[in-house]
Amino acid sequence: MAKTSSADGRTRSFVQIFIVVGLCCFFYVLGAWQRSGFGKGDSIALEITKTNNAECNIFPNLSFDSHHGGEVSEIDEADSKPKLLEPCAARYTDYTPCQDQRRAMTFSRENMIYRERHCPPEEEKLHCMIPAPKGYVTPFPWPKSRDYVPYANAPYKSLTVEKAIQNWIQYEGNVFRFPGGGTQFPQGADKYIDQIASVIPITNGTVRTALDTGCGVASWGAYLWSRNVIAMSFAPRDSHEAQVQFALERGVPAVIGVLGTIKLPYPSRAFDMAHCSRCLIPWGANNGMYMMEVDRVLRPGGYWVLSGPPINWKVNYKAWQRPKEDLQEEQRKIEEIAKQLCWEKRSEKAEMAIWQKVVDSKSCQRRQDDSSVEFCMSSDADDVWYKKMEACITPSPKVSGGNLKPFPSRLHAIPPRIASGSVPGVSSETYQDDNKKWKKHVNAYKKINRLLDSGRYRNIMDMNAGLGSFAAAIQSSKLWVMNVVPTIAETNTLGVVYERGLIGIYHDWCEAFSTYPRTYDLIHAHGLFSLYKDKCNTEDILLEMDRILRPEGAVIFRDEVDVLIKVKKIVGGMRWDTKMVDHEDGPLVPEKVLIAVKQYWVTGGNSTSTQ
Repeated sequence: MAKTSSADGRTRSFVQIFIVVGLCCFFYVLGAWQRSGFGKGDSIALEITKTNNAECNIFPNLSFDSHHGGEVSEIDEADSKPKLLEPCAARYTDYTPCQDQRRAMTFSRENMIYRERHCPPEEEKLHCMIPAPKGYVTPFPWPKSRDYVPYANAPYKSLTVEKAIQNWIQYEGNVFRFPGGGTQFPQGADKYIDQIASVIPITNGTVRTALDTGCGVASWGAYLWSRNVIAMSFAPRDSHEAQVQFALERGVPAVIGVLGTIKLPYPSRAFDMAHCSRCLIPWGANNGMYMMEVDRVLRPGGYWVLSGPPINWKVNYKAWQRPKEDLQEEQRKIEEIAKQLCWEKRSEKAEMAIWQKVVDSKSCQRRQDDSSVEFCMSSDADDVWYKKMEACITPSPKVSGGNLKPFPSRLHAIPPRIASGSVPGVSSETYQDDNKKWKKHVNAYKKINRLLDSGRYRNIMDMNAGLGSFAAAIQSSKLWVMNVVPTIAETNTLGVVYERGLIGIYHDWCEAFSTYPRTYDLIHAHGLFSLYKDKCNTEDILLEMDRILRPEGAVIFRDEVDVLIKVKKIVGGMRWDTKMVDHEDGPLVPEKVLIAVKQYWVTGGNSTSTQ
């Protein structure tokens, strides 16, 4: 009897050990499966991306609650309901808060002050959603969008008359057609760029970033894209109605801006090439201040292209119908300032001149011999937000960090600013780690939204770009990213973004962005609302995001869960459909992802919700 009991005990012990080992193995496999990002994430991705009409509605069912509702004993039902935000009146369809025409006319016209940013005070801010015009449709995909824009999206015909002989834009039925012409290139931008390429090596990747001042409808930038050059174009909101809006509808990077009295919102040594084609900027005025500002943002070895008056005035003054004495003096001043800046003239042919900034300004003997040359005293050439422009030359940095690699190699190479230790807290190792992290994040995004790199989203904005690693991870010929570095960011990284061959801009999200409504297809906001916590109103930032996002455009928020719960509640009253998704490393990570899609609705019309 005792032997039987002993045997039974050993059997039970063996079974218990087997069960414990089996459970350990099961939970180990389960944990590894969850951590890999498969399973739950894939089921969400499949649910989100199933659609009958992928072009119009990529999230068929986003009506579900967050997995993290907070710890509260009681919930006030009235307080938990989102505040419904109303549409603005139809007259605000193309409202640009900081470049409002009526407000602009109250400022001085001297040096284009009235065309600069003048944002509304708190009591004048709109707290409503900007409507799309009736008939608004999703823009054509690139590259068709380069040549055609739906008339309903920007219903302004004035340029078709004013610029008719210059081939800027033509109205054909229900679309605008852009033949690729410009004031200086009525035969097309391609031939004009060929002329530039005969002097500047734009085919080998050494010229990647370009600045187009006074860009018109940005045909120069549009046609540079096929040559792997990305242009940041800007023009004021002025009598040439909607020129920047047309540029963005075409899928070309552009912002509302002007060379006036405030420094350009770009870092020093950002662009490989700068361009002005009859941009009407008085380059010789104000002691060369505007050329000096171009010099600040132009990289050593970079090029400046100037076409139109006063170049080669001896041949062209009769066609321009301007006194030759005025043109002669204008070109004399430009040549004089270029010498002070140590720019070498590489070409002057027909109506185009091209200068090159010297690589090493210390070798410029004539600058050292010129007692009239004044250098800027500021210790930070990248501190530009609302700072006055000065008629002084920006000194070259003492430590360069090496030369830039040709694009696309420079996209992932160690940027010179980081290699030289010029970015506090960022080493080569942390830079490489950041790249790896964002490749992982972007891969997770693509599982959630499989249209991400399909061409559905052309104009993309990263509201808190950091080192530009999101843009680098998503890089494609089908899209471009406006990398915004907030002015309150702990570290100024925009110079690094440009050294990667990407583009971007400084901005303070307590104010409206310098663009028209409905100009971005996808917005990415990583840590933005944590950054701006207690700095300004969350609702105001979300309304600005709604203003610049196209109907049926998407937003990806990545932030701490408590922050996203607050954001989710506000956008619940904004005609956005949302869904909270766990971090790709699993539900225990406090950082979450909130996906949102703006519903389609127009002025005077009804909303189309997926819920």
